[in-house]
Amino acid sequence: MSGTNHKTALITGASQGLGLALAGQLVKDGWKLIIDARGETALAAAYRILAPHGRVVAVPGDVTEPAHRQELAEAAARLGGLDLLVNNAGMLGPSPQPELLDYPLEILEQVYRANVIAPLGVVQAVRKHLKPGAVVLNITSDAGVEAYPGWGGYGSSKAALEQLSNILAAENPAWRVYWLDPGDMRTAMHQAAFPGENISDRPLPEASVPGIMALIQSDRPSGRYRASQFAGAASTI
Repeated sequence: MSGTNHKTALITGASQGLGLALAGQLVKDGWKLIIDARGETALAAAYRILAPHGRVVAVPGDVTEPAHRQELAEAAARLGGLDLLVNNAGMLGPSPQPELLDYPLEILEQVYRANVIAPLGVVQAVRKHLKPGAVVLNITSDAGVEAYPGWGGYGSSKAALEQLSNILAAENPAWRVYWLDPGDMRTAMHQAAFPGENISDRPLPEASVPGIMALIQSDRPSGRYRASQFAGAASTI
């Protein structure tokens, strides 16, 4: 993709799954990257995959921690600001997923901290470094809009993220704020949600990347989108 060698993206939860797949496409297209993940070993492995293709800064840490979010902001400042922020890091919760009446409330607090509070915290930390017209992309799920039994914890956290994104967009018209459902994917988190089941029929995260890239490159207004809406994206299962 021409004309993007000056663009910079921050992707949280980029050591595996969708975060790594999207990071791989962006860096090959000439974007500078800041990537983070909680696991230092996995993040280092992701860095080794991505770094041969361009400028990559890896910052290990947990986005639920304010100090780590400040480290991400400092990295963004060093690279001259952000054109794209992808809030991809998240937490499933217990596996298998319990029904709400049996859901441990202390775990539910952790899920909300990871899936709702941390994404907003990242935006707050880097807001001075988001360029005019920047894209804020919050990864959500169909569980945020559908009433799937057993998905009350994760699903309600994604519903909260969606409304948070909606209001963030209304308050910040200079940005394009997207809350995006990438569709079912064959990831470690998805496997954890269905322990013991064979999820090999789900597409790999790379199948959702073309749709996400099409949205990033578009001039679509802020709003909720599905990766499958765009040409080249995998269909939602």
